[in-house]
Amino acid sequence: MSSSSSTTYSLPLATTFVLLMLYASNAQLNTTFYSSTCPNVTTIVRSVVQQALQSDSRIGASLIRLHFHDCFVNGCDASILLDKGGSIQLSEKDAAPNTNSIRGFDVVDNIKTAVENSCPAVVSCADILALAAEASVSLSGSISWNVLLGRRDSLTANQAGANTSIPSPFEGLANITSKFSALGLNTNDLVALSGAHTFGRAQCRTFSNRLYNFSGTGNPDPTLNSSYLTTLQQTCPQNGSGTALANLDPTTPDSFDNNYFSNLQNNQGLLQSDQELFSTTGAATVSIVNSFSSNQSAFFQSFAQSMINMGNISPLVGSNGEIRLDCKKVNGG
Repeated sequence: MSSSSSTTYSLPLATTFVLLMLYASNAQLNTTFYSSTCPNVTTIVRSVVQQALQSDSRIGASLIRLHFHDCFVNGCDASILLDKGGSIQLSEKDAAPNTNSIRGFDVVDNIKTAVENSCPAVVSCADILALAAEASVSLSGSISWNVLLGRRDSLTANQAGANTSIPSPFEGLANITSKFSALGLNTNDLVALSGAHTFGRAQCRTFSNRLYNFSGTGNPDPTLNSSYLTTLQQTCPQNGSGTALANLDPTTPDSFDNNYFSNLQNNQGLLQSDQELFSTTGAATVSIVNSFSSNQSAFFQSFAQSMINMGNISPLVGSNGEIRLDCKKVNGG
């Protein structure tokens, strides 16, 4: 799948130039970037992800989330992987949306080691995150896409940006839509990418505000299905462990499918940010949820394209950045 149409039109020269400028950042990424320098990279990444899935059914969702939280801060540049130390005074790993929550770094390191053994100093950590996200989906469902490659790795991290740019499960739909829009992602991208919550887990602390005293009302969130509420209250008792886990998709928790959207229609979205896609009166997201719920192939197609769109956010290319030898630190750091 390509990030732009392959249809050819006859356009005035000035228009052609403007379009070329628009696509310049995307055009520098391509699906064949490593075809001569590391032709087996996709296979290597997939093999390590497959191995990890055998002992950790959550890891696919965790790897997608790593790519997502990376791209939303300074673009898809693997800045999220940098540990504090040396020139990195503040790590994105310690930002509020990530601390004690983001995971999968060990698998990324295993992928990097395997790739380095085959093609030393060639493949970026940013591209590994993009490839690992695709492998996670294709190994958990019947959807795959051709990942655009050629990103380079950042020399810096942006903890403050991670605190402000990454959507929160407690935010309203308008705020989340604005965060997507600021990065060139539209409402269809928002709904499609939210569909990644068709697998994986969430900690009680990310949704317990809905279970007992929603928005200071003294009552649960009225958009929560009552029997689902009872189940969640058992998993997350008041004053219980905030780190206990619940499935994001209670119906098929480890499969990549479109059940997430029918869950929303049944008021069984786990996070406030999930359920608001369907329960916000008059929102443009509602009809998209209905479409994806009734047509899994439409969701799959949109999800693949939206992952490509997200992967195109502000990549470092050419001589910008570097190819990190260790994803956790800048070279020489």
